[in-house]
Amino acid sequence: MRKTALIIWGGVALAACAPLNTYYKPGATVAMVERQTTQCQVDALAQVPVVLQTVRTPPRFIPPRRVCRSDGRCTSRAGYFEPGQTYTIDPNADLRKRVETQCMADAGFAPVSIPQCPAGIAKAAPQGRTTALPALTESACVIRNDDGSFQIVTRG
Repeated sequence: MRKTALIIWGGVALAACAPLNTYYKPGATVAMVERQTTQCQVDALAQVPVVLQTVRTPPRFIPPRRVCRSDGRCTSRAGYFEPGQTYTIDPNADLRKRVETQCMADAGFAPVSIPQCPAGIAKAAPQGRTTALPALTESACVIRNDDGSFQIVTRG
């Protein structure tokens, strides 16, 4: 239980440092971005459905081993196989993402990555949330709020 909590906390902390990757159109509301993204994701899924394939890496043979001590006594370990790993892939995932991005581009949105604001700027900025997307500049950064919303501010 403690390990699970630590992993979740680590993931949350890491996400707080990550840039905001979103679709962007200056003047659009956050609600418009979310609505259009959902619509494009649904359209992309209809055009390029999920096709799950199970893949298995080959097993690996570990050969027998003889280990001898300095007093001349030896022990042998038998060889054995390590089973291959099994995992699932969706070969359509990249194409589906490209279809989604094209749909968003057709609606006037471009993918952007906005860096996380330094701690000093985040503390100095008045608390708030972005509802309409401002024009982006090189000095724009994002403050993530605890409720999942975000605030785009301009440093300087």
